[in-house]
Amino acid sequence: MNNNKSILSLFAAAGILLSTNIDAAEVNLRFAHFWPANSGIAQTLEQWGDTIEQESNGRIGVEIYPAQTLAKATQTYDSVVRGIADVGATIQGYTANRFPLTQIVELPGIVKSGEQGSCVLQTLYNEGEIANEYDESHVLFMFTHGPGHLHTQGRSITKPEDLNGLMIRRPTVVVGELLKGLGGEPVGLPAPEMYSAMQRGIINGVTLPWEAMASFRLNELADHHTEVGLYSLALLVTMNKRVYERMPADLRKVIDDNSGMKWAERLGAAYDRLDQVGIKQARELNHSITVIENGAENPDWKPVLDRIAEGYVSDLTGKGLPAQQIYQRAKALSSVCL
Repeated sequence: MNNNKSILSLFAAAGILLSTNIDAAEVNLRFAHFWPANSGIAQTLEQWGDTIEQESNGRIGVEIYPAQTLAKATQTYDSVVRGIADVGATIQGYTANRFPLTQIVELPGIVKSGEQGSCVLQTLYNEGEIANEYDESHVLFMFTHGPGHLHTQGRSITKPEDLNGLMIRRPTVVVGELLKGLGGEPVGLPAPEMYSAMQRGIINGVTLPWEAMASFRLNELADHHTEVGLYSLALLVTMNKRVYERMPADLRKVIDDNSGMKWAERLGAAYDRLDQVGIKQARELNHSITVIENGAENPDWKPVLDRIAEGYVSDLTGKGLPAQQIYQRAKALSSVCL
């Protein structure tokens, strides 16, 4: 697999012909995502690509474009739909209001870990509860990261009032509503832009799982952390429908064999392992880490979070969507998937 687009470009510019697995493959898949190339999640996605290449005996080549080199984080899903990328991994909430039923899993209390949350989300998709939101692409698998926490620079958050007036990066509109209800000022930014925004003082903190604090080097800037389990994001790996449908049946089977729950849980488990890397790094830097007793169920936090969650579900129900049914199913799966 060739993961270095810039090196390929240099060779091409020099007129040098390269003989690679990509060139020899019958099907070449351009895989776009936003994680830094050296991050643990990027490496897990590379393992998926390696598996596809191996199980197809080299007939499928996978070229990975990390760190937004092929498509911006907020445009990855549409880039796959339009064929700019053949495969893409992204966060559904980056495409605002496109996947409202899927984003129910972002609400507090549903996701306990990356692997468990991935089981919840993939099951909702497999059962058809949220499948209609993905008619434009061929979904390979869905997953979640572990609980998302608060990470701030120079100040500690122990209760909701401590967030009053603070500019906090939110990954999606749903998480923004949670922050707003708690008194914070949500700022929408894709993950790759967080570091410079905090470095320049545009934001006071971020909402992230521990994994991202290491992957995006935010532990270099945020020195106070509050473990509260505020949310978890829905993510997916999806494929251009036309590319998938034009593949020979035996190659489609290779893709099918590496879709669904197996890879969903593998990505979730990778997040769980990488969470330990992020928190270990913060401890080694002697950061302040506040653990909220019972997390989102803590009486200081629960009333606000419950009100916002119920408001989100009620709003979708008012638009004629089966949000209450999916919310109840997600909460039931939260226990089943443990």
